[in-house]
Amino acid sequence: MARQSSKSTKTAGRPNAAPKPLNPAEEAAWRAFARAILVVPRVLEAELLETHNLNLAEYSVLMNLSEHPDQAMRMNELADAVTLSDSGLTRVVERLSRQGLVTRVRSEIDARGQIAHLTDAGFARLEAAYPRHLEGVRRHVVDHLTTVDLGAFAEAVGNMTAGAPCPPARRSALTVRSERE
Repeated sequence: MARQSSKSTKTAGRPNAAPKPLNPAEEAAWRAFARAILVVPRVLEAELLETHNLNLAEYSVLMNLSEHPDQAMRMNELADAVTLSDSGLTRVVERLSRQGLVTRVRSEIDARGQIAHLTDAGFARLEAAYPRHLEGVRRHVVDHLTTVDLGAFAEAVGNMTAGAPCPPARRSALTVRSERE
């Protein structure tokens, strides 16, 4: 952090208290984690695009559908599983549908609902992409965690997002207003 504001802020449970600064080890961990969550997905996506013409969102949709009974999911459940907005998922599914990898049909139970279904061609594309993606995940992530307790790591990372909805990121009106000033 380059500069701290002299204004006091309201922090959870501590009115008008400035947040506790990170110590050097915490700062290093945070910066390494923040860089990894930005860089690793880009690298994995570049590999998938180069070898199988799939981006990570498309791969994730195919993977999640392949793991469900009948290889089908309601669109809203699939959006939650792949952490995309409903409109973002619709665009991904439309792209996959144009390639014959996924179909989208109305739910027989709820006519308002839509079901995404993995086609045989979609499953074949996923099977073809899986070895390359697995190789990338091992090389760019797992191989760097050999000295880490993977169970504790998975629990800690899982706790970061447990129960947190994943709405699309938007600037607040207050932020937009202050940027204009």
